[in-house]
Amino acid sequence: MLTVVQILAVLAALLHGYVFVLESLRFAEPKVYAATFHVEREDLAAVQPWAFNQGWYNLFLAIGTLIGALLLPVLPQAGWALLLIGCGSMIAAAGVLVATDRRFVKAAFIQGTLPALTLLAGLITQI
Repeated sequence: MLTVVQILAVLAALLHGYVFVLESLRFAEPKVYAATFHVEREDLAAVQPWAFNQGWYNLFLAIGTLIGALLLPVLPQAGWALLLIGCGSMIAAAGVLVATDRRFVKAAFIQGTLPALTLLAGLITQI
């Protein structure tokens, strides 16, 4: 079951790494700022610095979660601590996203599902 936790955590990390790419590297593309994030062209200059910063948050969560998954077999306490803070933050951010703007329900579901499954599998592993 530990392998399942690790796989889910790596997938959650990869997803948040992809979000980093969208928010920090590709945000100025109309397909990204308009279609994905519902930002109007005239608001792009004001919103882009915030998106850039938010992308880095997602990358840091991804890195912490990935390291946690890798540490689980060799340093379980450190691995679980990193998974709990990384995945827990991802789930909390998904909640904030949907609470802020109902248009992002699908994105919040995508953002929160893999980390939630990771922690659920981790709970089952510990029982």
